[in-house]
This record gives sequence, C-alpha cells and structure tokens, in this order.
Amino acid sequence: MTEEFKLRIFTEPQQGATYDDLLRVARTAESAGYDAFFRSDHYLRMGDASGLPGPTDAWLTLAGLARETSRLRLGTLMSAATFRLPGPLAISVAQVDQMSGGRVELGLGSGWYEEEHTAYGIPFPPLRERFDWYSEQLEIVTGMWATPSGSTFDHEGTHYRISDSPALPKPVQRPRPPVLIGGAGKKRTPELAARFADEFNLPFTDEDTARAQFERVDAACREVGRDPAEIVRSAALVLCVGRNESELARRAEAIGRDVDELRANGLAGTPSEVVDKIGRWRRSTGITRAYLQVLDLTDPDHIELVASEVAGSLD
Repeated sequence: MTEEFKLRIFTEPQQGATYDDLLRVARTAESAGYDAFFRSDHYLRMGDASGLPGPTDAWLTLAGLARETSRLRLGTLMSAATFRLPGPLAISVAQVDQMSGGRVELGLGSGWYEEEHTAYGIPFPPLRERFDWYSEQLEIVTGMWATPSGSTFDHEGTHYRISDSPALPKPVQRPRPPVLIGGAGKKRTPELAARFADEFNLPFTDEDTARAQFERVDAACREVGRDPAEIVRSAALVLCVGRNESELARRAEAIGRDVDELRANGLAGTPSEVVDKIGRWRRSTGITRAYLQVLDLTDPDHIELVASEVAGSLD
C-alpha cells in the first residue's frame, strides 16, 4: 500500500518567536488538518532577523505543546548532538512522548551552526569529531529505548561511556519514537541512516540533488541488508503561497525574500502552482512527506490557505 502523502508545518523560532506564538501556529495547524508540527532546534538567530524576544528550547516547547494539542505529531528538524548529552536526551524525548500520548519524533543531526555554540558556551569540535558524537548518540538513545524494562544498558565508546543504566523512562511508542536523519553528506550520513533512520529528510535542495542522496541512502541500506522501503523519504522547503500575485508578493516581502527566487527554490506561487510542484517532487524523488517551512508566524491565513487549497488537491 502506498503511504498517504503528508504535509507538515515546520517553524524556525530562533528568528523571533515566543512559546505562545508557536502554540498559536500549532493549534492552527492541528485545526486545519496538518499531520505534524515541527520546529528547528537553534539558540541563535540567522541573517537579519532580530531574534527577539530570544530563543526557546526545542524540547521544552514540545513538552508544552504535547499537553496543549491532541493529534499533531511533534518533533525537531534537527536537534543537534552538540546540545545535549545522549542519556538526558533519551529521557527528555521519552518523557515528551509520554506527555503527548505517543506523538513525538526525534530528528537528530551533528550540529553545524558555530556561532550559536560560541554565543551560549556550547562546545563545537571539528566536524569529524561532531559526527563521532552524533553516531554514538544515535546508538545510545535508540539503545536505551530498546532495552527491556528490568534490564540495563551499557555503552563503551570513544566519547560516551555508560554503565548499568536502567534506560528509563520508556517512550509510549514501541519499539521507539521515529528517528529522522538528514543532510547531504555522501558517505557517513547515508550509513547512519541505514542503521538508525525511520525517515530521511533533505532540506532546501533541488530535486536532482535530493534524488541522488536518496539513492545513496538506498544503497547504504542494501549494503547492511535492510529494505530501503523501510525509510520514509521527505523534504523541507520554504512555503510562500498566495491566492494571487499581490498576496504572494506581500507574503514574500514579509519574510524578506524575492518571489522569483522562492518560485525557483521553494514551494511558492498560487495554490495550483504549489500542487504541481509537490507532484513533481513526488514523482521525481519518491517523497511521501513535505515539511513546509513557515517563516511568518503571524499569518494564520497562510497555513489555512494551504490546508484548504493545496492539501485538498493532492491525490
């Protein structure tokens, strides 16, 4: 059976948003019928945004939303392995999964934004070492969740050593919450995806690049004896939709982007244009989920428009 295509809302609150802003967007997304609400995991603004009133922590936010929504899937694109120790991360995600009744997904990456690390005193080793941290964190988090209750978990790694951990609490979802991996690395990233990913996500790229990377993930799966079809394919693209050119231009201006550039690189245009582009992505890359990067969190009509005139037209 072919998986139903899903649209997910993806926010970037480090650009400037309070918890209440995110709650309004999540509730709008839930009432409009979207599948999920995801957020980035960053502590510092990017570009010219003010970032005011300051960052919100991803997993604290998702814990709150877990209690204030009822249906939406909730997750991160992507939490950084540099931000949290793997044992406490496994605890946090499992707890939020319990708080949500089993609606959490963990997107985990190696971390890349050096400035936010220096701004908040977070160690930022070279890429090779960050990737080593990342690989061990995936082993530890998934290993703790998989450890039967009453048993203990041990890990003897280069960067983390764990002995006699009760590996508690357990998430509601069994065998575990879905794990998302993504990125354009040509060797280690596909290898980690083959070992740990339930979903592979490619952010803000073109169809040809995405297709090539998905093929690398498939090859890595076959190399370890895993069916590539077990991994969901998804993409994240900036969203800017208007009923007409005037509305489209207004929304592009609100996020400081050019309409032509957005049409080329994102999901932008009229609803029918966006439906057509999603269709091309689906045929070309095999994605079954699209993460719609919503940059203006003060425009609920944008989210509702896409739900009514794009989602309803996807076959």
